[in-house]
Order: sequence, then C-alpha cells, then structure tokens
Amino acid sequence: MTLTRRECEQFLAEPHVGALSVVERPDRAPLIVPIWYHYTPGGELWVRTGPDSRKARAIRSAGRFSLMVQRTEPTVRYVSVEGPVTRTAPDSRERSWEMAARYLPQDKVADFVEYDQTHLGEHVAIHMRPEHWVSADLGAF
Repeated sequence: MTLTRRECEQFLAEPHVGALSVVERPDRAPLIVPIWYHYTPGGELWVRTGPDSRKARAIRSAGRFSLMVQRTEPTVRYVSVEGPVTRTAPDSRERSWEMAARYLPQDKVADFVEYDQTHLGEHVAIHMRPEHWVSADLGAF
C-alpha cells in the first residue's frame, strides 16, 4: 500500500540510515552508499560528507540525488525521495552535533562530535528538495 505524503514525510523524519544513490558515470549503475541524513517534514533533506568525497563529486556533477530509507518491523515499509540539490553549505560543529544526536545515544554524542571534528576531516552539508516520492507499507508481511 502506498503511503500518503504526510506518512512519507513522517517516516522520512525518523532516524533511519539512508541509502544515497547518485549517477556517477553514464556507463555505470548509480553509486549507492549508506548515509546519515536529516529531514524535517515539509523541508529540505540534508546529508554531510567530505567536499571531495566520491559521493560529493557525483552529486555536484549530477545536481541531484536519491535517498531511500526502510524498516522491516513492525511492518515492511520504505520511502524513497529524489530531487535537486538546492545548496551546499559549509559544515559546522553544530551541524555535526545535530546529526549525531539524531542517531546516537545522548551520552555518546559529544565524543562522536569531538572525533568527527578532529579525525574525519572537512565536511559540507548538501541540501536536497524532495520532488519525487515512492513508498510502500506491506503491512504485516
């Protein structure tokens, strides 16, 4: 069963690990990588990555990307969104904290942010406006 737009937005706002997909080269299948993301219903979706990472280069070239999130319990459900990049912004300690707090237990956030800032290198935030939505909830199956 297809989800309503409201159900899609609410599901996407939950902290699932996304599968980001972007066309990297016309002679290859899309690059697909797991990634943390942030989304607020009605707003833009954003991800953090190194400015010279393979995915960042592919996103810059394509100007758009897709993200799919799923769960298997209590029902099999997924939402996929695709859309254009609206902006790329410099990263900050605050953005790192916001993303980490979404995925990690509260007592682990500060340590992760410190590690992120001192060991993982420069990041950018890439924002996307969801244009196309695909979804399903297979009920109890």
